[in-house]
Amino acid sequence: MRVWLAVVALLLTSCSATAAPPAYNAADVMFLQMLIPQNQQGIDLVRLAADPLPPALKELAAAIESTQRTEITDMRNWLRAWSQPESMDMNPQAHAGHGGMKMTSPDVVGALRTAPAAEFPRKFLDVLSGQQQGAVELAQTENSASGGVNAQARDLARRVIESRTAEVKQLLNFKV
Repeated sequence: MRVWLAVVALLLTSCSATAAPPAYNAADVMFLQMLIPQNQQGIDLVRLAADPLPPALKELAAAIESTQRTEITDMRNWLRAWSQPESMDMNPQAHAGHGGMKMTSPDVVGALRTAPAAEFPRKFLDVLSGQQQGAVELAQTENSASGGVNAQARDLARRVIESRTAEVKQLLNFKV
């Protein structure tokens, strides 16, 4: 009799329970896994900001570093909470649904590092603008109809789109 009651109770609770929406999906995980190295590259780029740059541009670079460092911490925490790896599949085909990786080529970053002082400010603006635009494109995939479902990740994507778009506009307006 007790076993029968336990089975009935189990059946009743499973029938009346509604499935909760998923806390995250594969698109959320991929977005975070792709944005972490993209943000790290942005931090590495802004750390190159040196004396030939105007003070206002150095301030913007410092703000970019601070923002992207905070975002990386948040993303790593979410992935840990979801028991998902921080690193993504390194097969480029795995990222086709997100438009591929939006990283700046290592050759371009290397050329920036070795640019003559007279050319550095213009190259810095060009490379950083492109890198920030890549983050916008990546974030747009998260907020697309086929993108993520996690509210925090989607909010992060919205903020990335807004902040990086504003940063690109600022970068394009600098006279160097």
